[in-house]
Amino acid sequence: MQEYDIIVVGGGHAGIEACLACAKMGKKTLLITILAENIGLASCNPAIGGLAKGHLVKEIDALGGQMGLATDASGIQFRILNESKGPAVRGSRAQIDMDRYRIYMRNKLLNTTNLEISQEIATEILTKNGEIVGIKTQLNEYKAKKLIITTGTFLNGLIHVGTTKINAGRVGELSSVDLSSSLKNLGLKMGRLKTGTCPRIDAKSIDFSVLEIQNGDEKPTPFSFRTKNFAPTQLPCYVAYTNETTHDTIRENFHQAPLFTGQIEGVGPRYCPSIEDKINRFSDRDRHHLFIEPQTLEATEYYINGFSTSLPYHVQIDMIRSVKGFENAKIVRHGYAIEYDYVEPTELYHTLETKAIKGLYLAGQINGTTGYEEAAAQGLMAGINAVLATNEHEPFVLRRDEAYIGVMIDDLVTKGTKEPYRVFTSRAEYRLLLRESNAILRLGKYARAYNLLDENTLNEIDLVANNLKQGLDILNSTIITPSKENLAMLENLGEDKISEKATLQKIVARKSFDIEKLKKLDEFFAGIDDVSLFEILTEAKYQHYINEQKAQIDKMKDMLDVKIPENFSFKGISGLSNEVVEKLEKFAPKTLFGASQISGITPAAIDVLHIYIKQFHRANESLK
Repeated sequence: MQEYDIIVVGGGHAGIEACLACAKMGKKTLLITILAENIGLASCNPAIGGLAKGHLVKEIDALGGQMGLATDASGIQFRILNESKGPAVRGSRAQIDMDRYRIYMRNKLLNTTNLEISQEIATEILTKNGEIVGIKTQLNEYKAKKLIITTGTFLNGLIHVGTTKINAGRVGELSSVDLSSSLKNLGLKMGRLKTGTCPRIDAKSIDFSVLEIQNGDEKPTPFSFRTKNFAPTQLPCYVAYTNETTHDTIRENFHQAPLFTGQIEGVGPRYCPSIEDKINRFSDRDRHHLFIEPQTLEATEYYINGFSTSLPYHVQIDMIRSVKGFENAKIVRHGYAIEYDYVEPTELYHTLETKAIKGLYLAGQINGTTGYEEAAAQGLMAGINAVLATNEHEPFVLRRDEAYIGVMIDDLVTKGTKEPYRVFTSRAEYRLLLRESNAILRLGKYARAYNLLDENTLNEIDLVANNLKQGLDILNSTIITPSKENLAMLENLGEDKISEKATLQKIVARKSFDIEKLKKLDEFFAGIDDVSLFEILTEAKYQHYINEQKAQIDKMKDMLDVKIPENFSFKGISGLSNEVVEKLEKFAPKTLFGASQISGITPAAIDVLHIYIKQFHRANESLK
């Protein structure tokens, strides 16, 4: 039997980041994947990032991950979403050439030291005394100290197109049935989820002249802090609309929709419904947006975003041809729904190690998430923690106030999910601190600790951090008086004059003050790079609110240290559900931090507990 430190099963976005992290950190790593050619394949839409998802990609990049670099190398359109809104809720998104992305990732893995790839199907997880010892495939048996499972939609995958059912993890690729049985035999609680994809259309059959054009940003911004000399070739996307004919066609075929006939048992993603689900739920809408996205730089095939369906093939043709511009459309790849098994994420620790089996880690859709970015972030964290556990070092767990990765994993392992989970900015309590732009400043220290970034990149991050500190010090210590010289300076900047002295920070915090004006203050900021200037400007504008959120975090940290009295009763506390009370009584945590680590105990429940503990202490004091 060949022996490895860590084995990763699955070559999707989670598996890529997991095995790269393990190999970078010096562990002999094996990636087992069903089809080596499809490592990093974009199974659904040809895009990376989006609202909140862009945050995840930036955080992956700050921790030395590969997704941002691969996106920059293969991107064919880059846009900042919500650019008119505050920096906390802006999101980077890129259309990718899905072929070049896949080839980039495969070549990266094949050229990585300490990493081997084998095209096999994993069939059985091998354990001894409740601990991982290896894995069996249909061809071999391997020993391993740690095992990371990242199976995506392949775990007992079942494709639906009308009444047709195909056992597959993706069209043309076998599903992993035996591995699912192996996980169940280990006693892990499992469920069934569903997702879907859209038809892909031959570009020659589309009339683009009648579609709305949607271009990328004039000055595109790269995802990765490590990308230099960024000048991508950008292609347009397009917007089309469904109409009443489209809707009538779909309604007339509801009886053939697996989603409505009971053929599909798994729960689908709430925020990415199929077109038949949208027509059913929003019957008052006379049209729905469709985003027409090129799949490669050659633009020979287009993905119809917003048109996910599992209706029969002939119905899909009628549906798409009812849309203006698609009257002669030829489907290259039909849409379909896919059901797959997942493990209840409450079965995991925050490290993504299973509670039932020591050394077994899960990442990606197997944990109930949906999306490339969510998967990649989990894969990276699982990989780092598998290495740390092998070395008998302290685990790596990001707090909710440190990263969206921390928010996502905490949501999953404490609350669980009964539907495909995706990240949103609204899920983060401290999102003003968790901006895309400051991911390197938040997480770079961990990349340094785990040797995940090269020294030059770490030095660049240090430079930005130092520039930010010095810039804020200058703004807060520089007093501007209504003198003739200062009034002339403000007039030159196009800013309103002041009637009394103020710090330069208060001037910069004005809504009208932008980065171009900051650059004009060359007396203070000459030679400082744009990345640093953007952070200085952002921190200056939101300084009050940032300080408020930091104070809330400090308060929360102090609160979690609070001890729960031995004779404290959880029953009868207003604001706590029966389920929460039952769990608290069962586990009897000693502190509020211990309570926060119990599955299903929310931050709101912790707040309520804290209030009642203080009342408990006051009541006892009054009795003395």
